[in-house]
Amino acid sequence: MRLVFAGTPDAALPSLRALLDSPRHEVAAVVTRPDAQSGRGRKVHPSPVAQLAEESGIEVLKPSKAGDPEFLDRIRAINPDCCPVVAYGALLPQAALDIPPHGWINLHFSLLPAWRGAAPVQHAVLHGDEITGASTFRIVKELDAGPVFGVVTEEIRPEDTSGDLLARLAESGAGLLLATLDGVEDGALEARPQPSDGVSFAPKIGVEDARVDWTAPAMRVDRLVRACTPAPGAWTEFRGQRVKLGPVRLAPEADKLAPGEIAASKNGVLAGTGSHPVEIGEVQPQGKRLMSAGEWARGVRITAQDRLD
Repeated sequence: MRLVFAGTPDAALPSLRALLDSPRHEVAAVVTRPDAQSGRGRKVHPSPVAQLAEESGIEVLKPSKAGDPEFLDRIRAINPDCCPVVAYGALLPQAALDIPPHGWINLHFSLLPAWRGAAPVQHAVLHGDEITGASTFRIVKELDAGPVFGVVTEEIRPEDTSGDLLARLAESGAGLLLATLDGVEDGALEARPQPSDGVSFAPKIGVEDARVDWTAPAMRVDRLVRACTPAPGAWTEFRGQRVKLGPVRLAPEADKLAPGEIAASKNGVLAGTGSHPVEIGEVQPQGKRLMSAGEWARGVRITAQDRLD
Protein backbone atom coordinates (compact mmCIF):
# COMPACT_ATOMS: atom_id res chain seq x y z
CA MET A 1 0.00 0.00 0.00
CA ARG A 2 0.96 3.63 -0.45
CA LEU A 3 1.38 5.10 3.03
CA VAL A 4 1.67 8.42 4.82
CA PHE A 5 3.24 7.78 8.23
CA ALA A 6 2.41 10.07 11.18
CA GLY A 7 4.64 10.11 14.26
CA THR A 8 6.96 12.30 16.28
CA PRO A 9 9.16 10.86 19.11
CA ASP A 10 11.80 8.12 19.33
CA ALA A 11 9.11 5.55 20.15
CA ALA A 12 7.80 5.88 16.58
CA LEU A 13 11.16 5.12 14.93
CA PRO A 14 11.03 1.28 15.04
CA SER A 15 7.68 1.37 13.24
CA LEU A 16 8.87 3.82 10.61
CA ARG A 17 12.01 1.74 9.98
CA ALA A 18 9.93 -1.43 9.66
CA LEU A 19 7.69 0.21 7.06
CA LEU A 20 10.65 1.66 5.16
CA ASP A 21 12.17 -1.84 4.99
CA SER A 22 8.94 -3.55 3.95
CA PRO A 23 8.86 -4.73 0.31
CA ARG A 24 5.06 -4.60 0.37
CA HIS A 25 4.50 -0.93 1.23
CA GLU A 26 5.73 2.49 0.13
CA VAL A 27 6.11 5.34 2.63
CA ALA A 28 5.31 8.30 0.39
CA ALA A 29 5.51 10.99 3.11
CA VAL A 30 5.78 11.53 6.83
CA VAL A 31 3.64 13.78 9.04
CA THR A 32 5.20 15.01 12.29
CA ARG A 33 4.96 17.81 14.82
CA PRO A 34 6.66 21.13 14.03
CA ASP A 35 10.28 21.63 15.09
CA ALA A 36 10.60 22.31 18.82
CA GLN A 37 13.13 23.38 21.42
CA SER A 38 15.02 20.57 23.14
CA GLY A 39 18.22 19.91 25.04
CA ARG A 40 20.09 22.03 27.55
CA GLY A 41 20.65 24.86 25.07
CA ARG A 42 16.93 24.89 24.14
CA LYS A 43 17.81 24.97 20.45
CA VAL A 44 15.12 24.22 17.87
CA HIS A 45 15.37 20.70 16.44
CA PRO A 46 13.25 18.57 14.10
CA SER A 47 11.51 15.59 15.67
CA PRO A 48 13.23 12.17 15.60
CA VAL A 49 10.72 11.01 12.97
CA ALA A 50 11.47 14.07 10.81
CA GLN A 51 15.19 13.40 11.04
CA LEU A 52 14.85 9.76 9.93
CA ALA A 53 12.50 10.71 7.09
CA GLU A 54 14.86 13.41 5.84
CA GLU A 55 17.80 10.97 5.97
CA SER A 56 15.69 8.54 3.93
CA GLY A 57 14.77 11.15 1.32
CA ILE A 58 11.07 11.18 2.19
CA GLU A 59 8.82 14.23 2.09
CA VAL A 60 8.13 15.64 5.57
CA LEU A 61 4.95 17.52 6.47
CA LYS A 62 4.89 19.59 9.68
CA PRO A 63 1.44 21.18 9.97
CA SER A 64 0.80 23.41 12.96
CA LYS A 65 -2.71 21.91 12.94
CA ALA A 66 -3.80 18.72 11.23
CA GLY A 67 -6.87 20.56 9.97
CA ASP A 68 -4.93 23.16 7.99
CA PRO A 69 -6.40 23.31 4.46
CA GLU A 70 -2.95 23.28 2.83
CA PHE A 71 -2.03 20.14 4.75
CA LEU A 72 -5.27 18.35 3.85
CA ASP A 73 -4.84 19.27 0.19
CA ARG A 74 -1.30 17.83 0.22
CA ILE A 75 -2.49 14.56 1.77
CA ARG A 76 -5.19 14.29 -0.90
CA ALA A 77 -2.58 14.91 -3.60
CA ILE A 78 -0.31 12.18 -2.22
CA ASN A 79 -3.35 9.88 -2.33
CA PRO A 80 -2.36 7.31 0.33
CA ASP A 81 -4.15 3.99 0.70
CA CYS A 82 -3.64 4.10 4.46
CA CYS A 83 -2.01 6.30 7.11
CA PRO A 84 -0.28 4.47 10.00
CA VAL A 85 0.16 6.53 13.18
CA VAL A 86 2.55 6.08 16.12
CA ALA A 87 2.64 8.76 18.84
CA TYR A 88 1.95 11.64 16.47
CA GLY A 89 0.86 13.92 19.31
CA ALA A 90 -2.04 15.85 17.77
CA LEU A 91 -5.72 15.19 17.12
CA LEU A 92 -6.76 14.37 13.58
CA PRO A 93 -9.96 16.02 12.30
CA GLN A 94 -12.60 14.06 10.46
CA ALA A 95 -11.61 15.76 7.21
CA ALA A 96 -8.20 14.08 7.49
CA LEU A 97 -9.58 10.74 8.64
CA ASP A 98 -11.81 10.56 5.56
CA ILE A 99 -8.97 10.83 3.02
CA PRO A 100 -7.30 7.36 2.85
CA PRO A 101 -9.58 4.45 1.84
CA HIS A 102 -8.24 2.25 4.65
CA GLY A 103 -8.25 5.06 7.19
CA TRP A 104 -5.63 6.02 9.76
CA ILE A 105 -4.39 3.02 11.77
CA ASN A 106 -2.88 3.84 15.15
CA LEU A 107 -0.36 1.84 17.17
CA HIS A 108 -1.27 2.55 20.80
CA PHE A 109 0.87 1.35 23.69
CA SER A 110 -1.79 -0.34 25.83
CA LEU A 111 -4.24 -3.22 25.67
CA LEU A 112 -7.33 -1.29 24.66
CA PRO A 113 -9.79 -0.35 26.05
CA ALA A 114 -7.40 0.07 29.00
CA TRP A 115 -5.43 3.31 29.22
CA ARG A 116 -6.81 5.36 26.38
CA GLY A 117 -5.01 8.69 26.13
CA ALA A 118 -1.62 10.36 26.04
CA ALA A 119 0.34 8.42 28.69
CA PRO A 120 -0.66 4.74 28.67
CA VAL A 121 2.77 3.36 29.57
CA GLN A 122 3.25 5.75 32.49
CA HIS A 123 -0.18 4.92 33.92
CA ALA A 124 0.38 1.18 33.56
CA VAL A 125 3.57 1.48 35.64
CA LEU A 126 2.02 3.94 38.10
CA HIS A 127 -0.97 1.71 38.81
CA GLY A 128 1.07 -1.47 39.24
CA ASP A 129 -0.22 -3.36 36.20
CA GLU A 130 1.52 -6.70 35.69
CA ILE A 131 0.73 -7.01 31.97
CA THR A 132 0.36 -4.38 29.28
CA GLY A 133 0.92 -4.37 25.53
CA ALA A 134 0.20 -2.56 22.29
CA SER A 135 -2.88 -2.40 20.08
CA THR A 136 -3.51 -1.40 16.48
CA PHE A 137 -6.86 0.22 15.79
CA ARG A 138 -8.65 2.38 13.24
CA ILE A 139 -8.81 5.98 14.44
CA VAL A 140 -12.29 7.44 14.96
CA LYS A 141 -13.40 10.78 16.36
CA GLU A 142 -13.70 9.49 19.95
CA LEU A 143 -10.36 9.23 21.79
CA ASP A 144 -8.66 5.84 21.18
CA ALA A 145 -12.06 4.17 20.83
CA GLY A 146 -11.86 2.74 17.32
CA PRO A 147 -12.12 -0.94 16.39
CA VAL A 148 -9.00 -3.02 17.12
CA PHE A 149 -7.07 -5.05 14.53
CA GLY A 150 -4.58 -6.81 16.79
CA VAL A 151 -2.58 -6.77 20.03
CA VAL A 152 0.74 -7.88 21.47
CA THR A 153 1.29 -8.33 25.20
CA GLU A 154 4.27 -7.40 27.36
CA GLU A 155 5.07 -8.23 30.99
CA ILE A 156 5.85 -5.27 33.23
CA ARG A 157 8.95 -6.14 35.24
CA PRO A 158 9.31 -5.00 38.86
CA GLU A 159 12.18 -2.62 38.02
CA ASP A 160 10.74 -1.27 34.76
CA THR A 161 10.69 2.47 34.23
CA SER A 162 8.33 3.93 31.68
CA GLY A 163 11.34 4.39 29.41
CA ASP A 164 12.33 0.72 29.68
CA LEU A 165 8.82 -0.50 28.99
CA LEU A 166 8.16 1.91 26.13
CA ALA A 167 11.39 0.86 24.40
CA ARG A 168 10.27 -2.79 24.38
CA LEU A 169 6.73 -1.92 23.28
CA ALA A 170 8.05 0.26 20.46
CA GLU A 171 9.95 -2.73 19.06
CA SER A 172 7.20 -5.35 19.46
CA GLY A 173 4.59 -2.82 18.37
CA ALA A 174 6.47 -2.18 15.13
CA GLY A 175 6.02 -5.82 14.19
CA LEU A 176 2.35 -5.64 15.09
CA LEU A 177 1.80 -2.52 12.97
CA LEU A 178 3.53 -4.07 9.95
CA ALA A 179 1.50 -7.29 10.31
CA THR A 180 -1.67 -5.20 10.61
CA LEU A 181 -0.96 -3.31 7.40
CA ASP A 182 -0.13 -6.57 5.60
CA GLY A 183 -3.46 -8.00 6.75
CA VAL A 184 -5.36 -4.89 5.70
CA GLU A 185 -3.78 -5.04 2.26
CA ASP A 186 -4.67 -8.74 1.92
CA GLY A 187 -8.23 -8.11 3.06
CA ALA A 188 -7.72 -10.88 5.63
CA LEU A 189 -7.86 -8.73 8.77
CA GLU A 190 -11.06 -7.43 10.30
CA ALA A 191 -11.15 -4.81 13.04
CA ARG A 192 -13.30 -5.70 16.05
CA PRO A 193 -15.14 -3.13 18.23
CA GLN A 194 -13.61 -2.51 21.64
CA PRO A 195 -15.55 -3.93 24.60
CA SER A 196 -17.52 -1.45 26.65
CA ASP A 197 -16.14 -2.87 29.92
CA GLY A 198 -12.62 -2.15 31.17
CA VAL A 199 -12.29 1.36 29.78
CA SER A 200 -9.70 3.51 31.59
CA PHE A 201 -7.97 6.75 30.69
CA ALA A 202 -4.34 7.84 30.81
CA PRO A 203 -4.05 11.63 30.74
CA LYS A 204 -0.67 13.28 30.39
CA ILE A 205 1.40 13.26 33.59
CA GLY A 206 2.74 16.76 34.23
CA VAL A 207 5.57 18.07 36.36
CA GLU A 208 3.32 18.75 39.36
CA ASP A 209 1.97 15.19 39.17
CA ALA A 210 5.56 13.92 39.43
CA ARG A 211 6.23 15.38 42.88
CA VAL A 212 6.84 12.63 45.43
CA ASP A 213 4.47 12.43 48.40
CA TRP A 214 6.61 10.91 51.14
CA THR A 215 3.54 10.16 53.28
CA ALA A 216 2.45 7.64 50.63
CA PRO A 217 3.41 3.97 51.05
CA ALA A 218 6.83 2.93 49.73
CA MET A 219 5.31 0.94 46.88
CA ARG A 220 3.43 4.03 45.68
CA VAL A 221 6.63 6.11 45.81
CA ASP A 222 8.50 3.43 43.84
CA ARG A 223 5.80 3.27 41.16
CA LEU A 224 5.58 7.05 40.82
CA VAL A 225 9.33 7.45 40.36
CA ARG A 226 9.52 4.63 37.80
CA ALA A 227 6.43 5.92 35.96
CA CYS A 228 7.98 9.39 35.67
CA THR A 229 11.38 8.13 34.47
CA PRO A 230 12.66 9.51 32.13
CA ALA A 231 9.89 12.11 31.72
CA PRO A 232 8.73 14.33 33.27
CA GLY A 233 11.09 13.18 36.04
CA ALA A 234 10.05 12.53 39.65
CA TRP A 235 11.16 15.20 42.09
CA THR A 236 11.11 16.43 45.65
CA GLU A 237 12.38 19.46 47.55
CA PHE A 238 15.42 19.58 49.80
CA ARG A 239 16.25 22.75 51.68
CA GLY A 240 13.77 24.61 49.50
CA GLN A 241 15.29 23.54 46.18
CA ARG A 242 14.01 21.00 43.69
CA VAL A 243 15.85 17.68 43.39
CA LYS A 244 15.06 15.14 40.67
CA LEU A 245 15.05 11.48 41.63
CA GLY A 246 15.99 8.35 39.74
CA PRO A 247 14.37 4.97 40.50
CA VAL A 248 14.39 3.89 44.14
CA ARG A 249 14.68 0.47 45.78
CA LEU A 250 12.17 -0.82 48.31
CA ALA A 251 13.92 -1.38 51.65
CA PRO A 252 11.46 -3.14 53.98
CA GLU A 253 14.37 -4.52 55.98
CA ALA A 254 15.59 -1.05 57.01
CA ASP A 255 14.77 0.68 60.30
CA LYS A 256 11.62 2.77 60.04
CA LEU A 257 12.01 6.46 59.22
CA ALA A 258 9.46 9.28 59.36
CA PRO A 259 8.07 10.36 55.97
CA GLY A 260 10.76 12.38 54.19
CA GLU A 261 13.40 11.66 56.85
CA ILE A 262 16.85 10.91 55.39
CA ALA A 263 19.40 8.42 56.69
CA ALA A 264 22.75 8.41 54.90
CA SER A 265 25.48 5.85 55.53
CA LYS A 266 28.31 4.18 53.63
CA ASN A 267 25.76 1.56 52.52
CA GLY A 268 23.40 4.04 50.84
CA VAL A 269 20.83 6.78 51.34
CA LEU A 270 17.42 5.91 52.73
CA ALA A 271 14.27 8.04 52.78
CA GLY A 272 11.22 7.47 54.93
CA THR A 273 7.74 6.95 53.46
CA GLY A 274 4.29 6.24 54.83
CA SER A 275 5.30 2.59 55.25
CA HIS A 276 8.92 1.38 55.14
CA PRO A 277 11.94 3.29 53.74
CA VAL A 278 13.17 3.34 50.17
CA GLU A 279 16.79 3.50 49.05
CA ILE A 280 17.49 6.42 46.73
CA GLY A 281 19.53 5.62 43.63
CA GLU A 282 20.42 8.78 41.72
CA VAL A 283 19.56 12.42 42.23
CA GLN A 284 19.94 15.60 40.21
CA PRO A 285 19.98 18.80 42.27
CA GLN A 286 18.60 21.92 40.63
CA GLY A 287 21.10 23.28 38.09
CA LYS A 288 23.55 20.40 38.58
CA ARG A 289 24.41 17.08 36.99
CA LEU A 290 22.96 13.68 37.75
CA MET A 291 24.87 11.93 40.55
CA SER A 292 24.61 8.99 42.93
CA ALA A 293 22.64 9.56 46.11
CA GLY A 294 25.76 8.85 48.14
CA GLU A 295 27.76 11.54 46.35
CA TRP A 296 24.91 14.00 46.80
CA ALA A 297 24.55 13.22 50.51
CA ARG A 298 28.26 13.73 51.13
CA GLY A 299 28.18 17.05 49.31
CA VAL A 300 25.20 18.54 51.17
CA ARG A 301 26.18 17.11 54.60
CA ILE A 302 22.78 15.95 55.72
CA THR A 303 21.74 16.82 59.27
CA ALA A 304 19.16 15.25 61.57
CA GLN A 305 16.79 18.14 60.82
CA ASP A 306 16.86 17.73 57.03
CA ARG A 307 13.80 16.36 55.27
CA LEU A 308 12.68 15.63 51.74
CA ASP A 309 9.47 17.57 51.14
